[in-house]
Amino acid sequence: MTANSLHPFSRLTPDFLLDAVESLGLRCDGRLLALNSYENRVYQIGIEDGTPLVAKFYRPERWSDAQIQEEHDFAAELAERDIPVVTALAFGGRTLHHYQDFRLALFPRRGGHAPELDDADTLAWLGRFLGRLHAHGAVAPYHLRPTLDLDSYGEASLRCMQEQARLPYDLATPYEQAARQALDEVQRAFDRAGDISWRRVHGDCHVGNILWTQEGPHFVDLDDSCMAPALQDLWMLLSGDRAQQQAQLLELIVGYEDFCDFDRRELHLLEALRTLRLLHYSAWLTRRREDPAFVVAFPWFDTAQYWQERIVELQQQLEAMREAPLCV
Repeated sequence: MTANSLHPFSRLTPDFLLDAVESLGLRCDGRLLALNSYENRVYQIGIEDGTPLVAKFYRPERWSDAQIQEEHDFAAELAERDIPVVTALAFGGRTLHHYQDFRLALFPRRGGHAPELDDADTLAWLGRFLGRLHAHGAVAPYHLRPTLDLDSYGEASLRCMQEQARLPYDLATPYEQAARQALDEVQRAFDRAGDISWRRVHGDCHVGNILWTQEGPHFVDLDDSCMAPALQDLWMLLSGDRAQQQAQLLELIVGYEDFCDFDRRELHLLEALRTLRLLHYSAWLTRRREDPAFVVAFPWFDTAQYWQERIVELQQQLEAMREAPLCV
């Protein structure tokens, strides 16, 4: 592989990382720890006579500067209202910085553990914080960040896989047929939900992006923050069979409605949103497969077994979307 063909992230050597952070006026002590992140590159950086910071180097060409800044501004608005999110630190009055061809931001290091989602009090607590987040998220829209809808997460994902994926010849048509049927059912789910509200949401609210301490939860990584139905930040906290998800959702909504009304019509979208995420995930892997980190982390991607499992998964989602929705 020639120097010109190397992935852009290959330039993030230890010296480069430390020089980038020190360009903001900080003094690094040489300690460097890579943190778990595939879309961007994230590192814990030791600071002389200070607490280590977390440096996030954004994937080139994914977001514009203005889109990143919208995310930073939303997080800052939430923090100003004591809604627990980790916000980018300002240096020289700015939170987004440039070093050579990279964009980066620094964040305080925040610890914690994953929440215990089988605990009713934990779910109600999470519901309250999401209610507060969504109440403010509805005050104003994003103008530049994406909207999570049938086209952006569904149709665009299918087009990506039709144009870029390397499906085995005998699985390409069955996969496209399963995806097409699933997207048609997603459309019917949105039709049943009717005229729902869209607001700024976390967008990727799974347990890996929620850290729990003695003070309760705080949210990290708003990189996928977007305009979406409120349910987008709730359904990913559900697990187990239908009865278990029903009970979990009830606890979440009990807490949620202390601060924000929940439109029950959105329940028609639960399995539709799950379906869109599954399609989006496969498209995400398809777009990123040239990244060396993905080859190591997802060696099973693009195999016949992977696509066979996705076909079955979409067929199962088709049935799930046709069932009566959960109720609260």
